[in-house]
Parts: sequence; structure tokens; C-alpha cells
Amino acid sequence: MKPRFVHSLPRFRTMAAACLVMTAASGWAQSGSVYYICPGNVFTNTLSPKEAAQKGCKAKEAREPTTIAGPRPRSTPSASSGGAAASDAKVDRSEQKARDSDAKRILQDELRKAEGELEALKKEYNNGAPERRGDERNYQKYLDRTAELKAAITRKEADIAAIKRELGKTDQGKPAS
Repeated sequence: MKPRFVHSLPRFRTMAAACLVMTAASGWAQSGSVYYICPGNVFTNTLSPKEAAQKGCKAKEAREPTTIAGPRPRSTPSASSGGAAASDAKVDRSEQKARDSDAKRILQDELRKAEGELEALKKEYNNGAPERRGDERNYQKYLDRTAELKAAITRKEADIAAIKRELGKTDQGKPAS
């Protein structure tokens, strides 16, 4: 029967070799951490100390870059309170009903406003033949304004359709009473 440590001997050798390589690499990096600032604002690390002195270069020691830790994330009050956050998320039935009615009223106001703007745009568009303005002596300006009006009408119709969909969702969410 073989002893247990025989199997771990190759691992130990590998670990020891890795440590030696790391130690040698860190020593090499420290010895090569000198650079020179030469006249004419030239930075180099390829000179020997003798050559640097002849050229009038000043030796500087390279430093590790400074690392500043970022701000720590703030803890939210709900996370620190534990299980109380789940009960706070519930809203009273009457309060939710009030919120829903406010949302519906706001959507209806937006719908009325958008429909009024659409009617004004259609009136100005005049079925593709809007009245020419005084600053539209150039026919291309007139055509550009006509195209902009048509695009604005299309956008406004899409807005109205979206508002109607949202209103439909608020009506569907309520049970028939």
C-alpha cells in the first residue's frame, strides 16, 4: 500500500515551481521600474544609468497606478427592513380605485386634446391642398410643408390609437358590476 503523500508530491512540485516563477517575475519587474526623463521631454527606459547620465537624463522610479475605490452602493430602506417590504407593496382597494379613476381621467383628457390637435391639422392640411403662405414663394417649400403636415397627421392618429388602447385596458381590468 502506497502512502497518501506520494500522490500529492507532483502537485507540490508544480506549486513550488509556480511560486519561484512568480517571485522571480516580481523581482524582475521591480528592477526594471526605473525610467529616465531626458531633455526635450523624452521618456525612455532603454538607457543604462551611464548613458542616461551622459545625456543629462533624470532617473525616476515607476510606481503602480493609483486605484481609488468607487462609492459603495446605498442600501435601500426596504431591503434593510426585511419582510416588511412585501406588506408595504399592497395598496388599499379604495386607493387603487382612486388611482385607476385618475389614470382614466388623465387618458380621457389626453384623448380629447389629441383629437382637437388632429382636427386642427386636418383643417390646415385641407385634403392635401393647404393654403400657401407668404413665405412659400418657392414651390418646394410648399411641398415640404404639405409632407410635414401629412406626417404630423399620421403621428397624431397613431397617438390617438395608442391612447384608445390604454383606455381599453383600464376598462377591461375592472369586473362588470
